[in-house]
Amino acid sequence: MQLAVGEIISGKVTGITKFGAFVSLPEGKTGLVHISEVDQSYVSNIRDHLTEGQEVKVRIIAVDDNGRINLSIKKAQPRPTSERRPYSSNRSSGDRSQHQRSFGNSGSGKKYQRPVNGTYAARQPAKEMPASFEDKLKHFMQDSESRMADIRRNTDKKNGSRRRK
Repeated sequence: MQLAVGEIISGKVTGITKFGAFVSLPEGKTGLVHISEVDQSYVSNIRDHLTEGQEVKVRIIAVDDNGRINLSIKKAQPRPTSERRPYSSNRSSGDRSQHQRSFGNSGSGKKYQRPVNGTYAARQPAKEMPASFEDKLKHFMQDSESRMADIRRNTDKKNGSRRRK
């Protein structure tokens, strides 16, 4: 039986270390479940979750060139949907409901950006891009020239090399 990545199989925990657990697989092979792959929540002590001799279902997540097998217990189980994540300042862009409320969504339908110097700035609607390639190129070149002019002006001020008439 060839072990394939993504396959879910049963195994027995044969050894526990501070960084993970070794699991005995069919055909006498052994794989490692890293401590980060034991449970959906943070695991500080792996012995709180696993014991030697325990039967576990694991998913094969990688097999390297040396024949080492990386396993995951948490990926072998369905993720609970009712569990809410704790608040994190670096949330993904998909979860914005709490974020919008905390930054002044007053019910008017406007979305606000993070405060800059204590004030809120309304987001600008996305500009409609021109249809043809030539129009897009023209728009890009104008924008690029404008930005380069700003950069040149700022570097001239910093260097003290102003152009004279």
